[in-house]
Amino acid sequence: MRLEEEYTPLLSNAPPLSSKSKTFANIFISIVGAGVLGLPYSFKKTGWVMGLLMLFSVAFLTYYCMMLLVQTRRRLESMAEFPKINSFGDLGYATSGPFGRICIDIMIVLTQAGFCVSYLIFISTTLVYLSNNNTSSTILSSSLGFTPKVLFIWVCFPFQLGLNAIPSLTHLAPLSIFADVVDVGAMGVVMIKDVFIFLENRPPLKTFGGLSVFLYGLGVAVYAFEGIGMVLPLESESKEKEKFGGVLGLGMIIISLLFGAFGCLGYLAFGEETQAIITTNLGQGMLSALVQLGLCVNLFFTFPMMMNPVYEVMERRLCNSKYCLWLRWLLVLMVTLVTLLVPNFADFLSLVGSSFCVFLSFVFPALFHFLVFKDELGWRCLVSDGAIVVFGTVIAVTGTWSCLMDIFYPIA
Repeated sequence: MRLEEEYTPLLSNAPPLSSKSKTFANIFISIVGAGVLGLPYSFKKTGWVMGLLMLFSVAFLTYYCMMLLVQTRRRLESMAEFPKINSFGDLGYATSGPFGRICIDIMIVLTQAGFCVSYLIFISTTLVYLSNNNTSSTILSSSLGFTPKVLFIWVCFPFQLGLNAIPSLTHLAPLSIFADVVDVGAMGVVMIKDVFIFLENRPPLKTFGGLSVFLYGLGVAVYAFEGIGMVLPLESESKEKEKFGGVLGLGMIIISLLFGAFGCLGYLAFGEETQAIITTNLGQGMLSALVQLGLCVNLFFTFPMMMNPVYEVMERRLCNSKYCLWLRWLLVLMVTLVTLLVPNFADFLSLVGSSFCVFLSFVFPALFHFLVFKDELGWRCLVSDGAIVVFGTVIAVTGTWSCLMDIFYPIA
C-alpha cells in the first residue's frame, strides 16, 4: 500500500502557503479551546504555584514534541521513498506502516470526540446556570422527565445534526473565526473581572496541593495544550518553513502566559469557591450572561470543526473516503450519549488529557522520532526519546486510572 493511499488531511482544502502572521494565528486557534476553562478549578486542587509549574512544564514538553514531529517529517521527506507527509497519520504510516496509522487514527478519533463531549458539557452546564431563575425551563424539563442539563443537551442535538451534515468546512469558516474572536474577548473580560474580585475579597489560597492531585492537574494541563494533531498540516502550509519553529515557540509562549494568567486569576479571585467551569463563578448580570453565552456560541460552532478529523478517519475506513451522512449523524449521537454519562466538566478534561492526549502529545512523537533517528543519534536518541515514551506511558496509565476513580467514585 502506498503512502498516498493512506493520506488523510486534517485541514481540508487549505491554501498551500501561509505567512508568519497567518501561521501564528492558526497555531493560536488550533490550541486555545475549552480546556482553558477548567484551569482555575485545576489550580484550586493543585495550588496556584504547583499549577503554574505544571502548566509551563507541559507547554515546554509539548513544544519539544511538536518539533520532534516536524524534524521526523522533514527527514522522511528528504528520502525519495516518502515525498509527501501531510498529517500525523501519514507520519505514523511512514514510520510504522498500517499499524502506526491505525494507532494514530484511534487516538485522533477518541481525542477529537472527547473535545466535543467537553463542549456539550460546558454548553449544557452553562445554560442550566443561566436559566436557574427561569421556572419555565424547569417545568418543561420536569414534564419531560429530564433534568435541565439533559434537556439542553438534547436541544442542541438536532442543530448539531444540521451543522455536522455540512460536507465542507469552507461554509463554517466565518462562524469559526467569529467564535474565536468571541472566545478571546470573553477570556479577557473574565480575567479583568477576576482581578477586581480578588482585590475586593482576597480569599485564602494554597500554593501546593500535594502529590495526590499531581496527575489530575497534569491531565488538565495536557488537555489545554492539545493541538499536536494540527502541527504537521500547519507546517506544510507555512511559507517560511525554516522559521516555523520560532513562530511555534512564540505562539506557545504567549498561549502559556495567557493560560497561566487565566487559571491563576480565576483561582485567586474565588479561592476554594472556584467551580469546575470558572464562568459559573461570575454571578448574575448582563455582562456575565453575555460572556457565558459567547463561550457557548464559540463551542457550539466549533463542534463540527473538531469532529471533522473524526469524519475523515471514519469515512475513509468505512465508506471508501466518501461523504456519509448517516455515519456522521451516528457519531454525533454517540458523542451526545457519552456526554449524558459525564458528571463533571473538569474531571472529564483531566481524563481525556491524561489518556489519549498524553499518547498523542508525548508518546507517539518521541517514538516516531526514535524510529527515524536511532541509527544517526544512537544512545542519545534512545535516552531522550525513551525517557519521554516511558514518562508518557506511565502518566497515561496512572492518570487515566486516577481520573476514572474521581469520576465514578468521587470523594465527598
